[in-house]
Amino acid sequence: MSDLVEGAPAPDFELAGVNGPIRLADFKGKALVLYFYPKDDTSGCTREAQEFTAAIDDFAAAGAAVVGVSKDSLARHAKFADKYDLKVLLGSDPDGVVIERYGSWVEKTLYGRKYMGIDRSTFLIDSAGQVRRVWRKVKVPGHVEAVLEAARQL
Repeated sequence: MSDLVEGAPAPDFELAGVNGPIRLADFKGKALVLYFYPKDDTSGCTREAQEFTAAIDDFAAAGAAVVGVSKDSLARHAKFADKYDLKVLLGSDPDGVVIERYGSWVEKTLYGRKYMGIDRSTFLIDSAGQVRRVWRKVKVPGHVEAVLEAARQL
């Protein structure tokens, strides 16, 4: 697991996106909210994507873009975005390279069984490419508001 901390340079990335590659370099000069989530079209992940979408204009006004990342395929991302009219960019990381780089591939436990999975986590990266805030083990209620407030303070 990465020990990515606030103040560290954001690890570089390139993800497949429905409308082409999504790269850290694409956001140079603006803030980026990079959030990792387990799976498209599940209740918590859908709610999180919908709440980020509902606040997308507020993030833009704060000078921040929003990108969600999971291991789901581009086809699944496209279906998910269309179904819920999502306005956030969705990046596909099927091999988990970027997910691991950000320390979001972790051991989890469900009903006493241990397995590896994506930790719902969010990173606020400033216009210079520095990680300014890290949220791990995110609970969806109230999360988007907290991230927006932090983005406004950059």
